[in-house]
Amino acid sequence: MAKLDVFSHVQRDPVSEHLGIRRISTRDLMDALRQGAADFWAAPTHIFFICLMYPLLGIFFAGLAFGYNMLPLLFPLMSGFALVGPLAAVGLYEISRERERGQDVSVSSVSNVFYSHSIGSIAALGVLLMVIFIAWLLTAQALYQSLFGWRAPESIGAFLSEVFTTQKGWTLIVVGNALGFIFSAAVFCLSVISFPLLVDRDVGAIPAIITSFRAVAANPGSMLVWALIVAGALVVGFIPLFVGLAVVLPILGHATWHLYRKVVE
Repeated sequence: MAKLDVFSHVQRDPVSEHLGIRRISTRDLMDALRQGAADFWAAPTHIFFICLMYPLLGIFFAGLAFGYNMLPLLFPLMSGFALVGPLAAVGLYEISRERERGQDVSVSSVSNVFYSHSIGSIAALGVLLMVIFIAWLLTAQALYQSLFGWRAPESIGAFLSEVFTTQKGWTLIVVGNALGFIFSAAVFCLSVISFPLLVDRDVGAIPAIITSFRAVAANPGSMLVWALIVAGALVVGFIPLFVGLAVVLPILGHATWHLYRKVVE
């Protein structure tokens, strides 16, 4: 019976028919970032507590790649943060939501998500993102093996030489980035509004995804700029051995909440 209730909630559509989509501008994007930074500085201790696990996870992935001859998957693993980031930010949306309501924010604020009416839909959408993440890794691996075969790189230098000085390497870079763009664009469209919407209102996963696509379709230019801001910020966060993600991830998470509030009526 519980499984049936969760499945029915994923499909249910109690309010999305009444959700309006506003047009936004670049000024709204900058305001969302400003508000996101304000949320971060208002509760930095809580944010670091949540987000330091992600830089550590990134370092773990890097060590795994170097230790088990998985160098070809290092970049796909790193870029995969963008695919699972919306799920990681669910707790941040709840903190911004409570601050917006004038409530005191504490570590327990994050756990309030687990008591949400939409927790089944949040979990279902999270599983979908993980499936997409795994599909991306398998696609990246298949592409590398189609070009270079099954043998592992002999060393870091040999791997870099193969990638940057050979025709196969340039094919890997061009095709790999094109495929990565397709995966990231799909995740962006289905998740940019859906996760904060699920945290905020009692909506099923399917209508939340539909609302997210509607928001992107109504604001293609602004949403493209937002996607570029997110991508650029993640690159900056990766540079200092992933530690920058401890600041970049929470600010982007909070800012996405405020973006949602500007877009959805």
